[in-house]
Amino acid sequence: MCWKKCGGGSRHPGRSGSRVRYDYAVVGGGIVGLATARALGRQHPGATIILLEKEMGPAQHQTGRNSGVIHSGIYYTPGSLKAQMCAAGVQSMTAFCEEQGIAYEQCGKVIVATAPEELPQLERLYQRGLDNGLKVQLLSAEEVRAYEPHVQALKGIRVSSTGIVSYRQVSAALVDLLRDSGAEVRFGVKVERLTASADGYDIGTSAGDFAARVLVNCAGLHSDRVARLAGADPRSSIVPFRGEYYELRPERRSLVRGLIYPVPNPDFPFLGVHFTRMIDGSVHAGPNAVLAFGREGYRKLDLNLQDLREVLANPGFRALARKHLREGAKEMLRSWSKATFVRSLQRLIPDVTAADIVPCAAGIRAQALSPDGKLVDDFLLIDGPNALHVCNAPSPAATSSLEIGRAIAARVPGVARRRSFSLTRQGVPA
Repeated sequence: MCWKKCGGGSRHPGRSGSRVRYDYAVVGGGIVGLATARALGRQHPGATIILLEKEMGPAQHQTGRNSGVIHSGIYYTPGSLKAQMCAAGVQSMTAFCEEQGIAYEQCGKVIVATAPEELPQLERLYQRGLDNGLKVQLLSAEEVRAYEPHVQALKGIRVSSTGIVSYRQVSAALVDLLRDSGAEVRFGVKVERLTASADGYDIGTSAGDFAARVLVNCAGLHSDRVARLAGADPRSSIVPFRGEYYELRPERRSLVRGLIYPVPNPDFPFLGVHFTRMIDGSVHAGPNAVLAFGREGYRKLDLNLQDLREVLANPGFRALARKHLREGAKEMLRSWSKATFVRSLQRLIPDVTAADIVPCAAGIRAQALSPDGKLVDDFLLIDGPNALHVCNAPSPAATSSLEIGRAIAARVPGVARRRSFSLTRQGVPA
């Protein structure tokens, strides 16, 4: 069946009534959506592609508000999508930056144990790094200070492949590449309605109606809602966790040379506050992890009643909150008390004082939560007829974005041959 009279390979979208028709529609203008649209165009030369983003520019949420780290993959379960795509993503992301003239630096990081009870977990983390094929080095206290003179630690791990970059700059370059290739990138266009049709999806938006043979949902904070609009079961719900940061005053940046992380608490699903030197030379301290009262609630008092009602009515969230009640209370205290936040930082660098740091912009982690109250640990890709939904892509999704895009594009050819397709292995790309 021909998609339009001029053939599926035309760069000009067809029309049916008032709807503009495309071969592929990508929802979401964060780095994963942009990378996916680019990968689709490279995999299917001549295909008509549109990317729809409700904000007025790219990378306005998770992508543009994260710490800008090119992650090594040391934390992730061997064999998981995160571990595989992150390791490959380090290579593809740095190669992309080289090609596009985007500043980056592989400065490495240290993960440090500051108390005796953290040493067994540090050893396990070192072994995981080896299992994931990384170049990791165990450090004595003296060796830690050789890399980070102001850090107080018992032992540490050096991960040399970790780097820093501006993902906003990477996203801007992807937008330019998409437009140069003939793809259409539309900002300020909110998807409001999705209706499955014989030929794909009718897409109702704030800027009119479109249609596409294939829908790819990369909507991040709203990915579960977009999946449901399309009639898919995301098997999870997004819970927004705000991560708040402070920034070292310029005259105190010398306290940090690169990236300094604590040993993560194995019973709490976040990495703990740490120090990150950004590509612009600034140094950020954080983030904590507190429930946001809205999916885009970047400030403490931001409130979206619909979002908050959804979270509080979710039995899975209530189970999660009960399990992590003590740690959650500590995170809330750290959110409201600068002195408590500083004490957490002083475990890594005792010389840091409250006068050395000032608040800076927060970010929100779009974390998928399963109905049984467990945080979805891996990237989660859900298939539907003529559609694929990226329903969990928190960190290290930015590092892995080019690999995620390639994995999605590699599954799409089946759609071009059949009216519908289905992913294997419970929605995970083979």
